[in-house]
Amino acid sequence: MKKTIYTLAAITVMAATLLLGCNTSTKKQEDAIDDVADARENTEDAKEELMLSKKEANANEWKKIKKETNTRITENKIRIAQLKIKMTKSGYSIDTLYAKKIEELEQKNKNIKIKVDSYKNDTTDDWELFKREYIHDINELNRAIKEVTVYNKK
Repeated sequence: MKKTIYTLAAITVMAATLLLGCNTSTKKQEDAIDDVADARENTEDAKEELMLSKKEANANEWKKIKKETNTRITENKIRIAQLKIKMTKSGYSIDTLYAKKIEELEQKNKNIKIKVDSYKNDTTDDWELFKREYIHDINELNRAIKEVTVYNKK
């Protein structure tokens, strides 16, 4: 009889431990699910903050580039106009190749202005590509103007 009571008590204790242990892991699982959900929300909030800060930084950089572009475009127009004046005042017959290069420079200058004016600063990936292309184009134009100036001096 004692053995039966001890056995029954042991089985009861084990069953209670097993049931309480399952509830605890279920509770832990629910807590873990809540923690994951909170972490996802925090991640989404952080991503949103990052996007906003990138957009703001890009907007500031965009304003700077647009202002710089307008200045460079104006400077290039002046330099091209000076090249045209030198070409007409030289007293020599107009070199068609030289005149054609000046027209190409003028068109490139206009194209850069149009490209900058038509750009809408709304995506970060597009911004990096645009910025790279813009810097390349403006540097190429400045190099070409210098080359034409050297050609004119010969």
